[in-house]
Amino acid sequence: MASTISDIARRANVSKATVSRVINNKSEGVGQETKQRILDIIKELNYQPSLIARGLVTKRIHSIGLIIPDIANPFFPQLARGAEDSALKRGYNLFLCNSDNSVEKEKIYINAFVKKSVDGVILTSSVSKSNIQYQLLKDRNIPFILLDRYIEGREQETGVFLDNEEGAYQATSYLLKNGHERIAFISGPFLVTTAWHRFLGFQKAHYDQGVPIDYLLVREGEYRLETGREFIEELLTKDIPFTAVFAGNDMIAIGALKALKKQHIKVPDSVEVIGFDNIDLSALIEPALSTVAQPTYDMGALGAEMLIDLIEGKEIKQNKLYLKPELILRETTR
Repeated sequence: MASTISDIARRANVSKATVSRVINNKSEGVGQETKQRILDIIKELNYQPSLIARGLVTKRIHSIGLIIPDIANPFFPQLARGAEDSALKRGYNLFLCNSDNSVEKEKIYINAFVKKSVDGVILTSSVSKSNIQYQLLKDRNIPFILLDRYIEGREQETGVFLDNEEGAYQATSYLLKNGHERIAFISGPFLVTTAWHRFLGFQKAHYDQGVPIDYLLVREGEYRLETGREFIEELLTKDIPFTAVFAGNDMIAIGALKALKKQHIKVPDSVEVIGFDNIDLSALIEPALSTVAQPTYDMGALGAEMLIDLIEGKEIKQNKLYLKPELILRETTR
């Protein structure tokens, strides 16, 4: 049978209120000797405080929620792992929800978090132009931060992001300097800010180097392998020339590589390919994929740290963090 506060109080010969103050780190007025005796008994009895009961006192249950759009995308498990590890170090549990890129599911999960009385929420929204999730969290006065993607019109909100435009600019500039003037750009959905900013970086690199864009080589799709494979197959079928591919994420790039390999087009001799994210798989495939790396684990960890600081009323010196991308050159570039 699990030990209770009453058991500890009886063993320590103190009141239950005194034990409760020690458990909740509010032991002002409790002598050091008495406090240590209570802590020793807690350890001896292996006492585990009820989060619900503790929450009634502290107004916290030491749990946070994380909503991600696509658990099948290898980028997001790494993001979630960083958030979970960081939360655990601070004594918080993490509830993970996958929205399947559905705003309606995001609403359902936010309402579920409200019912569970989570202390805060980390939101990676499926659609950047939707204010519904933002308003739900604001109306319920739940601390939250944005991760990876911001909500349009709410750019002032606290969050951790990557400089996606800079990452795309680096990749595109590299290909342009290698002499490629016909670069196929295969993007994720432009309703998502990460995809849109990568497109802006692609445009800016062309503008800065004075190379016009053939928009027949630009395709908006999903952050999935099929998007890359299908567009490359279409370009080859229609005999639309291109000499390089810049993909909005690594899964799209891998799809593009499959289509090129199927047609016996040599990479990087005939076509160079660069992805985005630096998922683990990118270094394991043949040929190893050149990509724009983002510190995914760190992004998740910093996001959880920032949210918990908000929950605990600590000062946040910088409410928006922009992490730096890095171009990683492997075997799909020359």
